[in-house]
Amino acid sequence: MDKLQAMQLFVRVVDSGSFTAAADQMDISRALASKLVQTLEESLGVRLLNRTTRRLSLTDPGRNYYQRVGEVLTQLAEAEAEAAELQVEPRGKLRVTAPMSFAVRHLAAAVAQFQKRYPFIELDLNLNDRQVDLVDEGYDLAIRIAQLADSRLVARRIAPCHFVAAASPGYLAAHGEPAHPSELADHECLIYTLLPRNSEWCFARDGEEASVRVKGRLGVNNGDFLLNAAAEDLGIVISPTFIAAEEIRSGRLRCLLPDWKIAPSAIHAVYPQVRSLPRKTRLLIDFLVERFAPEPYWDRDLR
Repeated sequence: MDKLQAMQLFVRVVDSGSFTAAADQMDISRALASKLVQTLEESLGVRLLNRTTRRLSLTDPGRNYYQRVGEVLTQLAEAEAEAAELQVEPRGKLRVTAPMSFAVRHLAAAVAQFQKRYPFIELDLNLNDRQVDLVDEGYDLAIRIAQLADSRLVARRIAPCHFVAAASPGYLAAHGEPAHPSELADHECLIYTLLPRNSEWCFARDGEEASVRVKGRLGVNNGDFLLNAAAEDLGIVISPTFIAAEEIRSGRLRCLLPDWKIAPSAIHAVYPQVRSLPRKTRLLIDFLVERFAPEPYWDRDLR
């Protein structure tokens, strides 16, 4: 007995509810189909199907066997498809959405290198600080700096995302430098409006936590705009280091409250749940992890 053929036939019999239909699908006789399933049952020592003149039904062992064999056959089909795919150059279109500042500052150069490595993969990038709905809007992948809340999505961590409080030397000369987070309440603070509870800034030091309500005359939904405003002496900003690192190294901005830490986040590649992730999507995710993890270049020697 060809056991793989018998397993495939058994699944098709259950799916179609008929030996005749399953036999037609596999281009064999109904008699051979019946014999194959009977031989499979004999080899297992259990009855898989209850047979009457009117209908077929699964036995309890048959129901469990059907589920497990279905999974095995699906994995086998996916492995065969993947093996065939590996023989050809990866190709196809990927729709990707990413936050504006991270994309312009870091993703653009990464994408250039990716397309040199995989010239037949097309990328359609949407740069938007709004959190788009990947499933409803038809995206293959999103780069997100946030917690994953949608159960329809899967996330893979690309890199850590650290934050700093910073201000320009000019602002600090005019208004003084805060020595404790609570003093931020008396300063002009620049607000990133896309965050929930964006006017509550939280810090921690050696087990001590400090949460302060800040205020300011400028609220913006883009991190680069806020950073430039801080460099122009308009106030204090909390910024991810992937935006602020260059300005800090140049001296246009100074890190504040160095003994206090702001809870880090992470940069994730996020994609809809699928049985088998397309190769082109997996290649892009692997490339980004290779480029940015575990310690992104913008954080090196920053503090």
